[in-house]
Amino acid sequence: MSPQHSRRNFLTIIATMASLLACNAGSKQPIASTSDKRQTISVSDTLPDKPMPERVLGKTGISLPIFGLGCAGQTPLYRTEQEAEAIALVEAAIAMGIRYFDTAASYGPSEGFLGKVLPQYRDNIFLASKTARRDRDGAWRQLEQSLNRLNTDHLDLWQLHHVGFTEDLDNIFASDGAIKAFEEAKAQKIIRYVGITGHHEPSVIIEGLRRYPFDTTLISINAADIHHPRPFSTNVLPVAQEQNVGVIAMKVPAYGRLFEPGRLSGMEQAMGYTLSLPGVHSCIIAAESIRQLQANIKTARLYTALEAAEMKQIEQQVADIWQEVSFYRKWA
Repeated sequence: MSPQHSRRNFLTIIATMASLLACNAGSKQPIASTSDKRQTISVSDTLPDKPMPERVLGKTGISLPIFGLGCAGQTPLYRTEQEAEAIALVEAAIAMGIRYFDTAASYGPSEGFLGKVLPQYRDNIFLASKTARRDRDGAWRQLEQSLNRLNTDHLDLWQLHHVGFTEDLDNIFASDGAIKAFEEAKAQKIIRYVGITGHHEPSVIIEGLRRYPFDTTLISINAADIHHPRPFSTNVLPVAQEQNVGVIAMKVPAYGRLFEPGRLSGMEQAMGYTLSLPGVHSCIIAAESIRQLQANIKTARLYTALEAAEMKQIEQQVADIWQEVSFYRKWA
């Protein structure tokens, strides 16, 4: 990239950020909540003057904010043609106090976009990525690719991506399986912690936790999950607590489907429910815009644990749509 092109790009990013933030600061109109443009919640002119609550991420001993930025979904970070918007989003996240960024080798251009912004903040953030490769050599190649794209010499957390079947575990733990790459990378201090992720089958995640001393697990947990015949919340969380595994929740608003008319009122209920479950340390949610991100950061800063009665009420509000909401569990 030429110096002139770099400068034009930089000016475009700054202009985008200034425009979006100015628009948000000057308006009291409701704005779209993350993951669903149809749902709206009110946001004040500025973020609350209080820090985001933090929790220790299990056996890692690392204290992290309860909310981090995910890079999947229909967001600028997932779209090659939206580089300026993506970079502006990451810069805004840093400015508003986000310290936990979660991406993956398969999340389109997101690693490259993060790599254009995060290096100068590297000592103050927690950076996580993933590999879907089940073999040692393939996992190593993806790790090297991720490090190159992210413009860093190490990951704070490297995760086995969408582990959904026992066959995945058998391949991962084979003599030439991906776990070898994880152990070698950790020994070389290229990664700090090892995680397993999944949104398909709780029993497979549990078996993974039994087979190996993972530091973290990233699993789908939301208010509709409890109505599934095989919930992640009641099955995986007790095992994770028993082993002091750090738990990060994903699919918190179920891609906005929890916000259908007559269901949850907004991210306050969705995030509040998930973070109030025993054993959940943090959650990641993507953002389609800076305004959406600001709304979710406000929700996280104002979070207080919900009472049991509130939790039950929220569960009942989505009881009859759990099948629709659980569509992502069919993915592997």
